[in-house]
Amino acid sequence: MDNNRDFEEIRHQLNELRIEHRDLDEIIDRLSEETFMDQLRLRRLKKKRLLLKDMIVQLESRLIPDMDA
Repeated sequence: MDNNRDFEEIRHQLNELRIEHRDLDEIIDRLSEETFMDQLRLRRLKKKRLLLKDMIVQLESRLIPDMDA
């Protein structure tokens, strides 16, 4: 039963990370359209978005059953 709870927690985390990633996408898109955008802020947001994507991939891999079992 702990395993199911773990999977549900991972799914919840994934959902939160995906929402945050999507929100960052929108912010980055809007900033990129501005004539006088803050390049440093844009780079930081892109770096954070990449970190979120890495976290999402890592959590998704935890949901895949281990084929050696």
